[in-house]
Amino acid sequence: MRFVDKELSRREVVRLTLLAAPLGCLTRRLDGGGAIFLAETDRRDDFDRQAGKKKMTTTTETAFVYDPIYLRHETPLGFSESPQRLLSIVKKLEKEKLLGCLLNLSYSPNASEWITTVHKREYIARVKTICQKGVGYVDSPDVPVSGKSYEVAVAAVGGVLAAVDAVMKGKVRNAFCAIRPPGHHALEDRAMGFCIFNNVAVAARYIQKKYKLARVLIVDWDVHHGNGTQAAFYDDPTVFYFSVHQYPFYPGTGAASEKGAGKGLNFTLNVPLPAGCGDTEYQKVFEEKLKPAALDFNPDFILISSGFDAQINDPIGGMSVTTEGFSCLTRIVMDIARKCCSDRIVSVLEGGYNLEQLAASAAAHIYQLRMPTYAYPKAGI
Repeated sequence: MRFVDKELSRREVVRLTLLAAPLGCLTRRLDGGGAIFLAETDRRDDFDRQAGKKKMTTTTETAFVYDPIYLRHETPLGFSESPQRLLSIVKKLEKEKLLGCLLNLSYSPNASEWITTVHKREYIARVKTICQKGVGYVDSPDVPVSGKSYEVAVAAVGGVLAAVDAVMKGKVRNAFCAIRPPGHHALEDRAMGFCIFNNVAVAARYIQKKYKLARVLIVDWDVHHGNGTQAAFYDDPTVFYFSVHQYPFYPGTGAASEKGAGKGLNFTLNVPLPAGCGDTEYQKVFEEKLKPAALDFNPDFILISSGFDAQINDPIGGMSVTTEGFSCLTRIVMDIARKCCSDRIVSVLEGGYNLEQLAASAAAHIYQLRMPTYAYPKAGI
């Protein structure tokens, strides 16, 4: 894609990006049961910078994690968190002809041992027993389970860990994980808000313990505050937790005064927003709050809790973010990753319950992850 017009608006650049078809697709290989799809795009871009035109070449590599096992966490008819959420994303990516360019890898089979870095063993065993006995839900009716839900929840964690492995081994630059059940509400010994195991929290500990990286940044843009993720690292200065969310709203946490405790003080940054906020407010928060704090923290790896329920017309949320807005937020996080951690990002699906809009926003998010960061000297819409 060639950007030759200095006056091309940033909004038009976003539009062109969303319409851009996958380029330079290479090979596809099947490696077992689960799925990480690797898209490799070789882009040679001419673009205009302050110092004049400069030609650069890059290979964009983005993984997509999905497996049919995630559909086997069955929830009641009409329940918001359903298998149809993932099916809508996959269908959208197929329509955009992205899946034909992807490399299929299996999810990690060793997730169980890593779940204990965040959750108590007694809780993990209790979840397994409840699912096997068909009790119907874990801890609260808003966490319904079926006979296979325990295995699915473990596989969801395994998918995120496999994505981390792919990034750390240099197979990909970043990844998006289309997994369920979601995780950011899950506490060390309690399920809540559709969440069983805290996928992102486990991934943060995995990054630190397996790969010996010191600092992990978690960016949570779900419409709900990630109380479970915050609790996991509230007194920990090695994990910076940032959340922008509707407030007051479920689960009731996430006030601006919640900044961490002990050695972790000021390593939690909550930006509560009133209902109705949209692209302008979110972009301002990311530019003025997240970006300076993240650059000061200087993370070695970035995890995103990608909830798309802040989008306009979501049946649960009350915000007004657009698909284009999520593209903008993605670019801002990518700019942080470029400056701090060699582009390392793993993005993990949380909420988002308007199926059509969820699919559109997830696809736009993935397209942005695949774009070379230099193509956007300044994020904006």
